[in-house]
Amino acid sequence: MNLTQESLAGDLTRIVLDGRLDLDGTQRISDQFSYRTTTSPGRFAVDLSQVTFIASIGIRMLLTAARAQALRGGRMVIISPSGMSRKVLETAGVDALVPIVADLDAARSALGAA
Repeated sequence: MNLTQESLAGDLTRIVLDGRLDLDGTQRISDQFSYRTTTSPGRFAVDLSQVTFIASIGIRMLLTAARAQALRGGRMVIISPSGMSRKVLETAGVDALVPIVADLDAARSALGAA
């Protein structure tokens, strides 16, 4: 599992995850992801288009970050989880708590103006 972060115009942070959000993958990036998404309020777009598998521990990591942002006045959306990852997120009800959008433009709209 790899994590890259990109600061975009309008105080938007895009975090791209690449690999498997299984036990090993989540443990590999969990501290880094949590630090970036929970320590201060912001607008975060988490790109899951390159995530090939997501387990419950990965879902927990995403929900913890979204909850922390909500408590601090920030927001988080998930960008284009592919195939089975999207189905897992929807089945778990994550889409009712964290918006799932198709692309970066949709993420900007969902997150609103800075």
